[in-house]
This record gives sequence, C-alpha cells and structure tokens, in this order.
Amino acid sequence: MVTALIVAAGKGKRMGLGYNKQYLLIDGKEVISRTIDVFEEAEFIDNIVVVVSKDEIEYFKENIVERYGYKKIEAIVCGGEERQHSVYNGLVECKRSDIVVIHDGARPFVKKEHILETINMAKKYGASALAVKAKDTVKLVEGDFFQQTLDRNSIYFIQTPQTFQYQLILRAHEYAKEKGIFATDDTSLVEQLGKKVAVVEGSYDNIKITTKEDIYLAELILKK
Repeated sequence: MVTALIVAAGKGKRMGLGYNKQYLLIDGKEVISRTIDVFEEAEFIDNIVVVVSKDEIEYFKENIVERYGYKKIEAIVCGGEERQHSVYNGLVECKRSDIVVIHDGARPFVKKEHILETINMAKKYGASALAVKAKDTVKLVEGDFFQQTLDRNSIYFIQTPQTFQYQLILRAHEYAKEKGIFATDDTSLVEQLGKKVAVVEGSYDNIKITTKEDIYLAELILKK
C-alpha cells in the first residue's frame, strides 16, 4: 500500500496572515485542496493521511474534505509542536503502508510523474526525495565574509515529496525521538541512520508557498 502523508499543520507565520496559509485561495481554490487533488487523482496512491492543527480539524473536515468529496482521505491527524512531531503523528496512522509519500500541504504544483518516480526509487533504495539543482552561485559564509565558493553542480535544493519504505522512516523518527535529534526534513533523519537517500530531479514549479510573493508566482504557474 502506498500512502500519501500530507503535512498541513503549520501556521505560516512568515505570511503574517493570522490564519493557516494552507487556506489561501489561488484562483478561487485553497492551496491545500490543490495539493490534495494531485494525490487524489494519482492512481498509484492508495490512501491519504492529512496532518492539521488541532483547532483546525473540524474546519478541515467541513470545508475541505466534505466540500470537495475526497475519497482517499482515511485519517485526519492532529499536528505536533514542530513539523517533525506532526510527521511522526501521521506515520503512526500509516501502519498498513509499505511506502509513505511525505509531502508539504503548501506545495500544490507537484507533478504526478515525479511522485511516481520517488515511489519507484524508494521501493528500490528505501528512501528518495525530489530536489532541484542550484541555479545561482552558492557561497559559504562565516561572520561577515564569504569564505568559500561551493560547486553549484553538486548543490541541490530539497523539495517534497520525500518518499520512504514505511519501516525505515518510522525507525528514523523513533531513533530521532530517542536521541533528541531535530531536523527540518525527513531525509535528514534517515541519514542519521547511515542510510542514503536517492535523488529524483524535480521541477522549479514545485514551490512551497511561504510568503505573500509566492502567491503571485503560484498564479503565474497556474496560468502557464
């Protein structure tokens, strides 16, 4: 079984809205709904687990799940204090899964073919993630000065989905919990176990909506 675990419990503080950025409208439809649509329509996704903030569970049920009639959403899970806690809460609900596709609710433009490629790579290697090559020159900074120019051909910007064999990602989260390890993404936790993560080259359109400027970019991507 392949489960999409969509993490949508963030508050989007950088957006300065006073409410979850996942409910912002892009051309009349919520960000989170556009994200779910991709996985709902993907024939290789068997079910969906969504993680939302505790105080948004009822709102999400009524205004997203029931309104759009999603059939694959099997569980709505309460988020934790940090993203890592939210993902772990979601993983607990994925016990029947062989493969878990972890995706940010604020990335509505992921392509189905890229999701499928991460699944195939995770089946083969245990873990995979979408990433895109750095376009600009990348510098290492210490204090107020540049210290080193890095080879941008070896630099990738990580995206989601990040896709794993279920037992591997569960073990990685349990190990992190035991050792007090915190990371901003799930591949980092798997790397803590000494496991390698396969790279799947993604798309620059797969943006994460984080700031108000991203809304304008999102509208342009839709038009394109």
